Amino acid sequence: MNTRKKAAVRRVQYAALPFRRGAHSRTQVMLVTSRETGRWIIPKGWPKKRKAPYASAAREALEEAGVIGQVGRDPIGSYSYKKRLKSGAVVACEVQVFPLEVKNQQKTRPEKGERELRWFSPTNAARAVQEPVLREIIRTFPRTRRTVVPSSARKVTN
Repeated sequence: MNTRKKAAVRRVQYAALPFRRGAHSRTQVMLVTSRETGRWIIPKGWPKKRKAPYASAAREALEEAGVIGQVGRDPIGSYSYKKRLKSGAVVACEVQVFPLEVKNQQKTRPEKGERELRWFSPTNAARAVQEPVLREIIRTFPRTRRTVVPSSARKVTN
């Protein structure tokens, strides 16, 4: 009899952490609400065929938050959560987070009527999200963004 348990398959998603420099060069991060529960999250989604992970993350930020900007090519961290699919099944997801410096915020976006969005200080954004590892990524982001985004950024507009 085989006593080994089958390893759980962890699905990958890509997320953007939209940010901007506010008054006095203070960093602000944008959160959006999830469609299902209304809790504060960052824009994220499934990989897109023939798109780099950072480009998929930037696309999600455009669709969910209507933001366009410079996206870092390297993730600044990752976190796990459990996602309930439309079928009712629950899958474990590993989310890679890419920084996105917002250059333009559109008035219209594909998911405008489905999500709320808001700019937060990193401290308040970290308090608003539920996932502990995502909290830490957001909380420490202002100290790491100078070395991560400018040197490895790509402008993504679609």
